[in-house]
Amino acid sequence: MNSLSKTKRLQIAFLLGSLSLLGPFTIDTYLPAFPTIVEEFHTSASLVQVSLTTCLLGLALGQLIIGPMSDVQGRRKPLIIFLGLYLLSSLICAVAPNIYMLIVSRFIQGFAAAGGLVISRAVVRDLYSGRELTKFFATLMLIGNLGPIVAPIIGGAILSFANWKVVFLVLTFIGIILTLVVAFKLEETLPAEKRVPSNIKQVVMNFGSLLKDREFAGYAFTQGFTTAGIFAYVSGISFVYQNIYGVSPQVFSLLFGINGVGLIIGTQIVGRLSKFSERTFLKSGLALSMSASILLVIAILVHAPLVAVAIPIFLFVTSISIIGTSSFSLAMETKGHMAGSASALLGLLPFLLGSLTAPLVGIGGEHTAVPMGVIIFASSLLAFLSYYVLVRKSLLKVNTPKHVTHN
Repeated sequence: MNSLSKTKRLQIAFLLGSLSLLGPFTIDTYLPAFPTIVEEFHTSASLVQVSLTTCLLGLALGQLIIGPMSDVQGRRKPLIIFLGLYLLSSLICAVAPNIYMLIVSRFIQGFAAAGGLVISRAVVRDLYSGRELTKFFATLMLIGNLGPIVAPIIGGAILSFANWKVVFLVLTFIGIILTLVVAFKLEETLPAEKRVPSNIKQVVMNFGSLLKDREFAGYAFTQGFTTAGIFAYVSGISFVYQNIYGVSPQVFSLLFGINGVGLIIGTQIVGRLSKFSERTFLKSGLALSMSASILLVIAILVHAPLVAVAIPIFLFVTSISIIGTSSFSLAMETKGHMAGSASALLGLLPFLLGSLTAPLVGIGGEHTAVPMGVIIFASSLLAFLSYYVLVRKSLLKVNTPKHVTHN
């Protein structure tokens, strides 16, 4: 499939990129409304952040189930089913009468959105391998990374003239459009002869073999811990910018969108600079993440002005796309026979770990950035250790020549 024309390649990238937009749109569009939701439901910041946590849990669990399902039934049918569930759950979010209904419906919405994330990645692996896989995934990430730029801006714009519930009506409309496009435009990419048997035991064994693969597990945890840091940022930045630095929802959306540009920059660096290996990019991204998180913690502790906080956050977000693109390609390269399961596991850990970090950001209240900074630093450190303890040691072990004993 690597011989696809440039036009066809771009069409597929746009469609799969649109599917990957479900994740950031589902997570980010309602972020500017956090303070408003607190007031309207007469609840706490932590409970509103729980609605983000349940969405992340849904995204994690959904990928765990939908990924292997797509290895059994193909990519197209499960995708259409879960896109339908997505638009229905988005509508439920829009009419939620209290914070508890919102929390539950957000879980369902996240679970359904997982279909777009995990299946779009599996389709990429169906179509490409090697350097072509990296280049196409970089193109996919470029489109998908528009989400963190556009989503909060759309959310802020909606809040300027309408209630926050309209945000979820917009997501309902997006769900309708994507369902129709997939139903009429997406061809099946996993032939029947390449599908795995419907066997729960085999699915569990697949996950077990992936986790026992030290190198794959290292890439998965490197990506997972890094993304956990980004979810700490997503969960806390609305309160940091609006409550501590006093910016408006519209200015917040602009600042959040600028960080999204960092995602695009990082992705394009990996996709276009082909003279460097994916492993070189991964190590560079990890170094950038560590440096940015240290600068962020220092800025927060000395109560630095907004620009001194915004710059390291931008650098940290940029590192995420470098790490994410390169680690995904390296992890998926040898897993074509179970791309759905591998994609699910790679998607599971970020959202699972992110669901743990997101509510921790609010433990200090709405007027401190210290928990967010500390969690981002800890996540960067754990990602750094995951690569150098699991992946690098595994590669050194494989490449170390065995000594020959002469009798």
